[in-house]
Amino acid sequence: MPHLTIQMTPNVEVPSEASLLKALNSALWNSGHFAKPTDIKARIIPLDRFLVGVDDDEQTYGFIYAHLKLMMGRDITERNRLAEIIVTVIDRELSTVQSERTTVQIAVEVEEISAVYHKKILGD
Repeated sequence: MPHLTIQMTPNVEVPSEASLLKALNSALWNSGHFAKPTDIKARIIPLDRFLVGVDDDEQTYGFIYAHLKLMMGRDITERNRLAEIIVTVIDRELSTVQSERTTVQIAVEVEEISAVYHKKILGD
């Protein structure tokens, strides 16, 4: 844990998804909140169809939604700080490459995972 899922609309310009994920994982690791770098798992899920508002037929608006799921136990201040880190990294990595045609909103949700959570590591 944690698990970071990034959803983004196709009108968001991303030069390198791998570089974005590495930057996000590195920033989360550097926050000091996690025991091992390999605890941090991230993925990008592209969205094929989307609509912002009710009349954006030209798709001039897009978004990036980041969902960070954590084990229970971090207070609201820590969760807010992790959300700020994610917004900062996404902004730094992508703000200069966006076309002027698209307005992009970045949203981050940090959520504690259920107390009922099981995992098994294969290959240990």
